[in-house]
Amino acid sequence: MEISWKRKFLVIWTGQFISLLSSSAVNFAVIIWLSIETGSAEVLAYAAIAGLLPQALIGPFAGVFIDRWDRKKTMIFADGFISICTIAMSLLFYAGHFELIYIYLLLGLRSAGSAFHMPAMQASVPLLAPESQLLRIAGINQIIQSVSNIAGPALGAFAIGLLDIGHVLLLDVVGAFIAILSLLFIRIPNPAQQILDKASIEQVGRDIVIGVRAVTKNRGLSYLFLFSILATFCIMPVAVLFPLLTLQHFGGGKFEMSLIEVVWGIGMLVGGGLLGVFKPNASKVILINYMHILLGLSLAISGMLPMNGFIFFAILTAIGGVAASIYNASFTTIIQEEIDPAMMGRVFSMFYSIAILPSVIGLLSTGFIADYIGIGRTFFILGGAIVLIGLISFTVSPLMALGRRKERSEVEQDEIN
Repeated sequence: MEISWKRKFLVIWTGQFISLLSSSAVNFAVIIWLSIETGSAEVLAYAAIAGLLPQALIGPFAGVFIDRWDRKKTMIFADGFISICTIAMSLLFYAGHFELIYIYLLLGLRSAGSAFHMPAMQASVPLLAPESQLLRIAGINQIIQSVSNIAGPALGAFAIGLLDIGHVLLLDVVGAFIAILSLLFIRIPNPAQQILDKASIEQVGRDIVIGVRAVTKNRGLSYLFLFSILATFCIMPVAVLFPLLTLQHFGGGKFEMSLIEVVWGIGMLVGGGLLGVFKPNASKVILINYMHILLGLSLAISGMLPMNGFIFFAILTAIGGVAASIYNASFTTIIQEEIDPAMMGRVFSMFYSIAILPSVIGLLSTGFIADYIGIGRTFFILGGAIVLIGLISFTVSPLMALGRRKERSEVEQDEIN
């Protein structure tokens, strides 16, 4: 049994790594293209909204169908849809239509496909591996994502230097094809209590309510969602401004932009590696709280750096990558442990939607923030807010008690073994 699930993950991880690598390269190439062509914070913000809003709007509905459909087929069709949209957009650019609206449209369509793919992948993990291995698997997933974040920007910068944006987009199609191919060799079981009947509008609404109740009936989980949503609200505008901080404040170019993406990926690689090799004794909630503080400090200090402090900015970015990696893995593992697998697609989709929709408001104001407050001050203010979220989290008893019983049982089981 143990050999079986490990082999399955090896095949899945191989396909996902190549897909993530190509997506990372294409995403960074698009960022370079937008940053250099426009130099506008508003354009980058609108691109971020186009890549987030469709997924956030349809996420709760997608989650309902993910829990009803075969999850393997859902991932395959989602990747296929994204590939078709990317090919169509590449043909438009090849024909010479270099307009921003097409970039926004591409990002929006990719976002709609991701609304089905990402939650289906996360919801499949507990069905393939023992619960005691979920944090370790989440750590390895972070390693894969981190290596992609390291190599992807370098590949993207190289590609955009040699090819036009239309040809660069085709890299993503190749990655998606390999990911689909890897899934064809794997059997992913569906939950025993999976609903197989056709979903009417009334049933979809009822299933969404059930997914919401799965979270709200657990006070600790509700607080975890709340603080994560607040942190996401602060992180999104800062994430959009990273390229412009490199270009405008530190006077960097393509190399410096690539370097920042690479060191962020290295930080995520280190964080994922720590979780993949070691099993932390600390509570996952405590890890999340500390990572909020660490990430917030790295952003706040970055905003205070002088124009000649780029090397320190790179170091702080790497530290932020470590924090983000450990946070993501810990958060995902808590959800996988606390939520019934039959409702997990709904819960992951719902969280993403609830977290992203308020962030759109912050993204819409990104241009105003960059022009009137300043990019550096924005990093300092929002980074400080994230630190505050982490500190407040320690004072919330239901949140701090989340998962303690399971963690104690895991420790006792390890001692027995």
